[in-house]
Amino acid sequence: MQFGTHITGAPPGSAHGLYLIVPDIEAGRDELVSRGATVSGVFHSGAPGAQLDPEGTGDRVNGPDPDHKSYNSFATFEDPDGNSWLLQEVTDRLPGRLDPTTTSFNSAGDLAAAFRRAESAHAEHEERIGRADPDWPAWYAEYMVREQSDQELPV
Repeated sequence: MQFGTHITGAPPGSAHGLYLIVPDIEAGRDELVSRGATVSGVFHSGAPGAQLDPEGTGDRVNGPDPDHKSYNSFATFEDPDGNSWLLQEVTDRLPGRLDPTTTSFNSAGDLAAAFRRAESAHAEHEERIGRADPDWPAWYAEYMVREQSDQELPV
């Protein structure tokens, strides 16, 4: 994503349906509002594609997706040039949408939770091998990368 002047010949306000992905729709909306943006209420689609319908039309349903399913909760806003954006909550990427060579975490809490899952799995690993594993950092790292990229976990 690139912002600035003289980057494109498109007139201001001509871009519509741009997506800004966040791991928590309410927190993302609150952050934009705290910075002065006018943001719609959170909604979910009552029918496929309803998030692209103008506000007040179509099958938009007030409130986040009741099950907080990934890809299903939205809010809308416009940037200072008048381009329209969809804020979308993505908590779990669909299979094949993660680069297995890239590992990232959305927050320190997410990283800490990954460490806890790796710690638990590693304890089972040490029990299986019958000794302490001196190279536990490498094992944790391998576990966390594989977990995040939906690959088979080490045992």
